[in-house]
Amino acid sequence: MTIAPESAATESGRTGTARHFLMCRPEFFTVSYSINPWMRPEKGADAATALRQWESLRQAYESLGHRVSLIDPVEGLPDMVFAANGALVVDGRVYGARFAHPERAAEGPAYLRWFVEQGYETLEASFTNEGEGDYLTLDEMILAGTGFRTDVAAHMEAQEFLGRPVVTLRLVDPRYYHLDTALFPLDGRNVAYYPEAFSEGSRRVLRRLFPDAVVATSADAEVLGLNAVSDGRNVVVNAEATGLVLELKRRGFEVVPVDLSELRKAGGGPKCCTLEIRTGEIRVSGEIR
Repeated sequence: MTIAPESAATESGRTGTARHFLMCRPEFFTVSYSINPWMRPEKGADAATALRQWESLRQAYESLGHRVSLIDPVEGLPDMVFAANGALVVDGRVYGARFAHPERAAEGPAYLRWFVEQGYETLEASFTNEGEGDYLTLDEMILAGTGFRTDVAAHMEAQEFLGRPVVTLRLVDPRYYHLDTALFPLDGRNVAYYPEAFSEGSRRVLRRLFPDAVVATSADAEVLGLNAVSDGRNVVVNAEATGLVLELKRRGFEVVPVDLSELRKAGGGPKCCTLEIRTGEIRVSGEIR
C-alpha cells in the first residue's frame, strides 16, 4: 500500500514533507587550517558557541517534525560537522564522498561506514566529490556543481549509480566553493540561487530550467543565505539573509531563521550541517514506516 508522506499546508497552499536528516555534533570544531576563503585560522572559532548554535538548528528541525539521526564526531576532523559533504543519498542508495583536500579525506570513509552499518547500499566514489555539498536533488533531476571541489566525472558516476539525470553547473567564485553555498531547492521543482556564483553558460541553464526561481542578492549570498534547507513549506535559513527572508515570505514560505555565525567561520551554514537521507520511507502519524 502506498501512503503519501505526511504534510501540512499553509494558507498559500504550500506543503512541507517530513524529512530524515543526518547530522554530526561539532564537538571537535575549530578553524585550524584554511581550505576556503571563509576560513581564517588566526581568528579561530569558539567550539562552545558553535555547539550551542548547532543544537538550535537540530531543535528547529525536530520542531518541524523532521527526524534527525546522528553520526559520532571523530577527533581531528573539525569539519565533520558539515554532514552534507559526507555523501549523497537518493532512493536509499548512498554515493560516497571523496574529498578534494587531505585535511578532510578521512571524513568520506567515516560517513560511508555509518551507512554500511545501517544497512544501506553504498558506492565508494572513484572520483573527487563532496556529497550534497555539490549535489542537490529535485524531483526530476540532480543539480551538480563543479569548479572547485567535485570532478565532472563524479557527476557521471553518480548518475550511473543513482539512475537520476544529473545537470552540471560550473561555479566560478571561490567564496561559493560548493553548489549548496549558492543554490538551494525551494521544493522539488524550483530553486533559489545567486547568479554571480555561476559561469555564464550555467546561468543560462538555470534561467531555462527555473524561470520562476528566487534570485538572491550579493548581500544575501555573502552571509551564506543560500545555504538553506527547505521542506517545501518551511525554510531554515541564516537570519542575516534579510532580503531573501522577505522574498521567501512573499512567496508563501514559512521562514525559520537561525544563527550559525560561528560555523560560518569555516564556510558552513544550515545546509552544510545537514545530510538528507532519501529512502522512500513514509512517515505516518509521526512514525517512520
